[in-house]
Amino acid sequence: MSSTPLMQATGLTRRFGGLVAVDGVSIDLHRGQVHAVIGTNGAGKSTLINLLSGEIPLSSGEIRLAGQDITALSQPRRARSGVGRSYQRTTIFPTLPVLENCRLAAQAARQRPWTLWEGAQSCRASLEAARAALDAAGLADAHQLPAGSMSHGKKRQLEIAMCLATNPQVLLLDEPLAGMGAEESERMLSMLERLRADHAILLVEHDMDAVFRVADCITVMVNGAVIASGSPESVRSSPEVQRAYLGEGHA
Repeated sequence: MSSTPLMQATGLTRRFGGLVAVDGVSIDLHRGQVHAVIGTNGAGKSTLINLLSGEIPLSSGEIRLAGQDITALSQPRRARSGVGRSYQRTTIFPTLPVLENCRLAAQAARQRPWTLWEGAQSCRASLEAARAALDAAGLADAHQLPAGSMSHGKKRQLEIAMCLATNPQVLLLDEPLAGMGAEESERMLSMLERLRADHAILLVEHDMDAVFRVADCITVMVNGAVIASGSPESVRSSPEVQRAYLGEGHA
């Protein structure tokens, strides 16, 4: 893991009228590290991801990517700069083949307005990126299947493959294990462990066993603010975290 954060967020705050959804949150994401963000429903976790990805603007704070200030960049520009994200609900194209889902994602990240006379499917770079993403996500053998015909777990894998096809440096993953059985969860966790080497990963997840298995660092949010951040061991042993979130079973 590099000592210099790939993504550095400082003092992130988002207000919706009188409600402070995210309150002065600072977080560093390093390549080679899975940084988990945990907290009860309404703690501000998904809003934090939306702020980092550029889907909603900050009320105050700063976000830097590889040392460059990206605070004012739109979501599409952040995506093209190397910030990828997944959602709580799958956002695939169910009637299209798995490979075409990934190719469209890769194509969106490799816009070529000067090639108006070429068919989009002739872009070799997009196709190669799509195939590489499916391979990384463990879906190479499913490339011809209609995306909607796959199991819930494989649809979630496809969503991350679509994210990988955009060549991100940072992965912002919002509850990727939601609704999965044990076997599907194991596949997803194995994939995250493979992806960590080349990416900085922020993982929002409610499955505490999964979090403590893959996370290198954990940040705990309550009511929009951070109450603890550090190694899994330090978070697990924090009396404040146990009272606010984990409960006695994880002490």
